[in-house]
Amino acid sequence: QVQLVESGGGLVQAGGSLGLSCVASGRTFSSYAMGWFRQAPGKEREFVAAINWAGTIYYADSVKGRFTISRDNPKNTVYLQMNSLKPEDTAVYYCARRSGYLSASSSYTRDYDLWGQGTQVTVSS
Repeated sequence: QVQLVESGGGLVQAGGSLGLSCVASGRTFSSYAMGWFRQAPGKEREFVAAINWAGTIYYADSVKGRFTISRDNPKNTVYLQMNSLKPEDTAVYYCARRSGYLSASSSYTRDYDLWGQGTQVTVSS
């Protein structure tokens, strides 16, 4: 059974950096696009970034220039490097597997068919 396991969350001061990792079990990781979402208390889960097998990348406007998504296919891992963090970045961060072709409109939770358990990121002011 394929699983996604995130790690790397924690508490950081505003302006600081954190790196998240998501390891996928299974042999077909490299053929899937992968994404990161986040959910703050009382808010809907929102798109953060996504990357396909060829390295095509999309970001939410709110994180452009601050966050970087990458992947290492031999390690079955997708990363999210977060710099210049703001208190409004506080959320549970989830990685997810895209169940089809990745495009600029692949920012809805319904477009992803497998989710990790999430990792908490807290940014203090």
